Formats: sequence, structure tokens, C-alpha cells
Amino acid sequence: MWIYEDKEYDETPEEYQGFVYLITEVDTGKKYIGKKNFWRPKVLPKNSKRNRRVRTRVESDWRDYYGSNKEVQLLVEEKGKDNYKRQILHLCKTKGEMSYYEAKLQFDNDVLLSNEYYNEFIGCKIHSKHIKGLHLT
Repeated sequence: MWIYEDKEYDETPEEYQGFVYLITEVDTGKKYIGKKNFWRPKVLPKNSKRNRRVRTRVESDWRDYYGSNKEVQLLVEEKGKDNYKRQILHLCKTKGEMSYYEAKLQFDNDVLLSNEYYNEFIGCKIHSKHIKGLHLT
């Protein structure tokens, strides 16, 4: 179960591309910050009714997602899903917005310097035009 603004979150909103999240291991308090898309692209092939391929999108596996970190994935298998709290920190309308907030939160929390986080690297390449609509809050 995902939590957003202190409530269970189970909808796949059309207007958002994805979200930035925090996974917390309940028994140790160790955390992981990442991002996840609500949608993934899908290409429908040519057929008797379509002359060309059609690009569309379908829902991703976000409901069952526990991060891309291999150590966290193994621990979830070992200790069980109930030992992990999954929080959505930001709903994002674009991939650029997701990348920005993920990197910002990772740097703000010093995830690479702290033993409190499973994060092992911070990767981002963000152009100002990707986040033009964002405002400082």
C-alpha cells in the first residue's frame, strides 16, 4: 500500500506521469528515495485495421513496486512487504519534474553520505525547460 498525504493511495491519475517516493524499513528505519512512473509506453503493431503502429501508454507496475535498489528488493523478499512503509512524496506531471524532485530530495537528505539510506548513487540530467512550470514553495 502506498501512502500520500497521510491516506492510502490507489488511483492511477491520468494527469500525472509518476511520483517521487520514500520507502522506509520499519524495523531499522533505513530509507530509500526514488521515482516511479504510473505509465509505460506501449506500441500497438500494424494490423488489418491499422496501417501504422500506434504509440500509447498503459499502467506500470507501480502498485507492487518496492524500488530499483537490489538490496532493498532482496530485503523485501526476505522480511516481507509488511516491514516496509511506502510513501509518495510528490506527484509529478512530467519525467523532468520527477527527476528534479528525486535528485533534490536525495541531495537535501545527503543520501550518499548517510548510513540511514540505501541509495548508492544519484543520477540526473535536468534541463530548465523540463521544469519550467515548477515554483518554489
